Amino acid sequence: MKTEQELKEIVKQKYGEIAMQGKEENMASCCGAGGCSTEVYNIMSEDYTTLEGYNADADLGLGCGLPTQFAKMKKGDVVVDLGSGAGNDCFIARHEVGEAGKVIGVDFTPQMIERARINAEIRGFNNVEFRQGDIENMPISANVADVIVSNCVLNLVPNKAGVFQDIFRVLKPGGHFSISDVVLIGELPSGLQKDAEMYAGCVAGAIQKEDYMQLIQISGFVNVQIQKEKPIVIPNDILSHYLSAQEIEEFKSGKTGIFSISVYAQKPSEENACKPGSGCC
Repeated sequence: MKTEQELKEIVKQKYGEIAMQGKEENMASCCGAGGCSTEVYNIMSEDYTTLEGYNADADLGLGCGLPTQFAKMKKGDVVVDLGSGAGNDCFIARHEVGEAGKVIGVDFTPQMIERARINAEIRGFNNVEFRQGDIENMPISANVADVIVSNCVLNLVPNKAGVFQDIFRVLKPGGHFSISDVVLIGELPSGLQKDAEMYAGCVAGAIQKEDYMQLIQISGFVNVQIQKEKPIVIPNDILSHYLSAQEIEEFKSGKTGIFSISVYAQKPSEENACKPGSGCC
């Protein structure tokens, strides 16, 4: 069993490599109706191209939802993007908050931070900045953000409770988040659970949907709701690297489900505050 630090290093190394590639190099290849793919990173991604503020150079195809579409951002808002990558969600958020707003991207992969900063500088986006750091201990002061977004990132962090607690700290009273992530219903086969590549590809780091929602509740958030949910299907050619033919058949015919969910929740206003961990919400 790998330690929390070892898992984080696996993710940092893998996403550092992805940051140095172009999207076309990183995209899963398609070889017909059989659903042939070469990487697990891109099988969950959704189409961003219709969203205002989209920049193709910043889209590495690593998400599992469209959290910025559901995030209810307003002009002048301060938005924080957790696991900001090359800047895709940050640039869409910038379009929504306008020149009077501010967007802060946080990522712990140095190569991603560098790529995002170049993307912002080229476009002259002076109200978008990128900070290197862990999302369970963000380099951001308390009560700063109106909105926090994240796309398929929390499942890569072993200490998910710590992330939600820090989201609560950074949000202003009355602020909210919209997060897309991968969750499970039922247990993954051991071959998928143990593999480092599958962890870095978001699947092995996912937890049970019920546990995920409970973490949000006990962190003190209110008005928790699932904005969108969709099943994730892992192609057989990817599964064959980790499971036998019989295990694949059992996995696909069983009750285990892998889902992408987009979740919304609010930090209570000060007069209705609920202390994280108290269970009062």
